[in-house]
Amino acid sequence: MDRRSHKSLEEVHGTIETQGKKSPWKKLLAFLGPAYLVSVGYMDPGNWATDIAGGSQFGYQLIWVLLMSNIMALLLQSLCARLGVVRGRDLAQASREAYNPFINFILYILAEIAIVACDLAEVIGMAIGLNLLFGLPMIWGVTITALDTFLLLFLLNKGMRKMEVFIIGLIFIIGGSFVVEMFFAKPDMGDLMAGFIPSLPNSAALYIAIGIIGATVMPHNLYLHSSLVQSRKIERTKKGIKQALKFNFIDSAIALNLAFFVNAAILILAAAVFHKNGMFEVAEIQDAHALLEPLLGSSLAPTFFAVALIAAGQSSTLTGTLAGQIVMEGHLNLRIQPWVRRLITRMLAIIPAIFTVIYFGESGTGKLLVLSQVVLSLQLGFAIIPLIHFVSNKKLMGDFNIKWPLRVASWLVTLIIVALNAKLVYDEILGWLTTSENPIYIWVFVVPVAIGAAILLLYITFKSTAKDIATENRKMVPHILDAKVDELAQPLSYKKIAVPVDFSTSDEKSISAALQLGGKDAEYTLIHIVETPGAMIYGDEIDDYETESDEAFLNIYKEKLQEKGYKVSVELGFGSAKKIIPKIVNASDFDLLVLGGHGHTGIKDLLFGTTVDSVRHRVNIPVFIV
Repeated sequence: MDRRSHKSLEEVHGTIETQGKKSPWKKLLAFLGPAYLVSVGYMDPGNWATDIAGGSQFGYQLIWVLLMSNIMALLLQSLCARLGVVRGRDLAQASREAYNPFINFILYILAEIAIVACDLAEVIGMAIGLNLLFGLPMIWGVTITALDTFLLLFLLNKGMRKMEVFIIGLIFIIGGSFVVEMFFAKPDMGDLMAGFIPSLPNSAALYIAIGIIGATVMPHNLYLHSSLVQSRKIERTKKGIKQALKFNFIDSAIALNLAFFVNAAILILAAAVFHKNGMFEVAEIQDAHALLEPLLGSSLAPTFFAVALIAAGQSSTLTGTLAGQIVMEGHLNLRIQPWVRRLITRMLAIIPAIFTVIYFGESGTGKLLVLSQVVLSLQLGFAIIPLIHFVSNKKLMGDFNIKWPLRVASWLVTLIIVALNAKLVYDEILGWLTTSENPIYIWVFVVPVAIGAAILLLYITFKSTAKDIATENRKMVPHILDAKVDELAQPLSYKKIAVPVDFSTSDEKSISAALQLGGKDAEYTLIHIVETPGAMIYGDEIDDYETESDEAFLNIYKEKLQEKGYKVSVELGFGSAKKIIPKIVNASDFDLLVLGGHGHTGIKDLLFGTTVDSVRHRVNIPVFIV
């Protein structure tokens, strides 16, 4: 029985047919789409601030940074597509299989925080756009973005293709708006081309460059892309996979170059309008909008600017919410109603935005945008490093693992991104310590988190995931041998015996002990508790892969024992083993409870406590501890 996670984005998984297309162009068109949904994350409102700041302060001189970050993004997104196509796993699912549950849970929390931070930037950006275009108060703009959740649900119900067409339409609105802006701005082409020559005028330019790179490569895009490529139904042969990888790379190249055009257009607009007129300190989106009309002499310029901002915010919020679903399902194997899941993801972003607008005013949204980018920077390494480990491993990827030239390039890009983002985080914390009235709170709450994150980053960098993944089923397989159920010692007087099992190697000892105590005259009940997050919330109403798989394992145990002549029944419980096992035992007339070890020790026992100690104090029958 395979205990792997369910399919990524199951409602659209493998729904787009790519086979049977005779024309190469038709086959290519069948694959085009996923990267466009990813590319909107590279032109979201969080990018606008850094592009506007870079253009207004340094003119065209930092366009090369945009180009470099775009090349980095193309490399990383191609690795995500490779993971999804070859292994049929998104990044969250692969992490769940590779790391122990404790590390996996931390990675989930970090990914969720990053997605909320990214979603926060999109919510604020769209609210600013609505405010600029219609004069709608920020508080109402933020609240309206909750409706995106239902728009996303509607689009997905119509099919993945409809979703992709909608997003591509928004991208062309953004691109078209900036084509018009370029017509008004009339940039100097000579200076513009000179901007592709690498240069950093001063330390402030370095800081802006770091911000551009940090805002360009986003963690949620890595999770998103590895999942979306699986919406294509491909031939699972070497030729079919190789073809899928080629077409997905073309898809990524086209989509990310469009994103590069949009980002470059924003920077060029700021350079041609603000830097040229000596306005070097324009960094806020609202300020840029207000200055466009008087400087360009056209009322249409700020209108197109606001329309583009709304389109960018809308498209980014939809894909960010999708990424939230992928992370939750992948890391936790938790499947809840789609509209509930998406509403939760959106609320986690809207609540801090509303709080900021109410208590700090509209001016506080700019600081919140900066904070969201810092949070994204802190998370980035935790997504990139596992990704490189996964696609480098030949045991997992077969002939499609990345070879050493690409591997070296990937690690070099990772080193640059993580180092630059680490500097950004360090500078922000240093700034908080310098300007805060109560720096003790920074030392107590922020600094330890940053140090802990650095330690975890080192752990996942140097810990090989190959051994863990290759033996991913070692803890959760039936470990009962025929020798264990042969005729054993003379039985004692126990007639009804309960035996909790967890599908680890300890089951052999506990079942063997129970058989010695009861023999073939006794009745045995094998109890297993499903302890997934879904089981904790929904109890016996949960209907997911984990529950089905556990029930199948329990029946395997039952059949093996019955073949040897033992009378066996099974009982499946849901929730915390410490609470549910005593509840099941006390509700029946068992003579004895046989408790074996469980699947965790050490740190987990410190965090969760031992099941044995809790259970033995809560049951009213004798307990035999193996």
